[in-house]
Amino acid sequence: MATDAFPLEPDPIHVPDQVLDDLRTRLSLTRPPLDEANEDWSYGVPSAYLHELVTYWRQEYDWRRAEAAINAYEHYRVTVDGTPVHFMRKAGVGPRPVPLILTHGWPWTFWHWSKVIDPLADPAAFGGDPADAFDVIVPSLPGFGFPGPLTGHPDINFWKVADLWHTLMTDTLGYPEYAAGGCDIGALICGQLGHKYAGELHAIHIGSGQKLTMFNGERAWDFAQGRPIPDDLPAPVRGQAVALDRRFAVHLAAHVLAPSTLAHALSDSPAGLLAWLLERWDAWSDNGGDVETVFTKDDLITHTMIYWVNNAVGTSMRYYANANRHPWTPSHDRRPVVEAPTGITFVGYENPPGVTTDQRVRSFLDSDRAGWYNHVNLTAHDRGGHFIPWETPGAWVDDLRRTFRDRRP
Repeated sequence: MATDAFPLEPDPIHVPDQVLDDLRTRLSLTRPPLDEANEDWSYGVPSAYLHELVTYWRQEYDWRRAEAAINAYEHYRVTVDGTPVHFMRKAGVGPRPVPLILTHGWPWTFWHWSKVIDPLADPAAFGGDPADAFDVIVPSLPGFGFPGPLTGHPDINFWKVADLWHTLMTDTLGYPEYAAGGCDIGALICGQLGHKYAGELHAIHIGSGQKLTMFNGERAWDFAQGRPIPDDLPAPVRGQAVALDRRFAVHLAAHVLAPSTLAHALSDSPAGLLAWLLERWDAWSDNGGDVETVFTKDDLITHTMIYWVNNAVGTSMRYYANANRHPWTPSHDRRPVVEAPTGITFVGYENPPGVTTDQRVRSFLDSDRAGWYNHVNLTAHDRGGHFIPWETPGAWVDDLRRTFRDRRP
């Protein structure tokens, strides 16, 4: 059975025609840069491939079809502590569905959760146990997409969103206890929920398992935090370390140090916005050298559209700068820092240098991150990249269910 009557009225997504007309005009006026000798992506996104995508976007892509697929789920807009919030929902189908809030990261959108919503809400329809059902709530991070541009909150960051989510779930929606899952920035938000509000969470399930202080300090824009790569590393391991730094250095530096400068370009050019997001979707996904094995052209453009039609990229990038300018501070001094029971999914494409998938859990347990979490379910998978619920939805669903199976009321 479904949950009790929901306290809000649905408000479907609809992008005005004039926004789409303006987009078509801008796409038709795209001016590409000179981009010689970049067929191998060694300088970034190649002009030839971006031109192919922009042409498809202008001539074949259908936002209204994507909008209809998105609106197959319930959508709501509400103000939480003065902040406008959009979320997507699917009611759980089972004897006692547990409320579950799923939080995305950057350059994610709420739609990156679309492959796991149905099996989490209605497990029996996918061959699962109806006792595992969740009432699934999938918000957009404020300023990332709907309900529109975020104003009046220039300092928004992950730990401030955790307060909003807790108010949304407990006060606005009336859940006395709930579950939380997330990846990327969403994992940090879940970690903060599990730190500050552990008594009202059944558990959390996240990807990666970073420390909540990861953006604190003078070199938050540097993935290595200023640490040099040791000279005595074996050549293959050193190569992996260099590749890992290169994978994240560009966006970390830009977003932490000067997000508004970049936002001027990306808010004005849809082709430029697509290129900046595409670079991450390509470099961070486990795609074997072909991003379209993970994201179809329609997928790439739909996710870009969610940023574009809401003029949201500037606010989204500020999350990095604001996590550094308004550093995380603890709400208590107990250990572990994140007291809520925590499940973590690790994926092979993000294995640390020199660590195999078979060694991944032990590597985490031996690291300085393990003591931060009340970890109860650690699982490593060979396949999959940064966008876990999109790339390996079945693995994510199984891992998350296992985290919560013995922690339901």
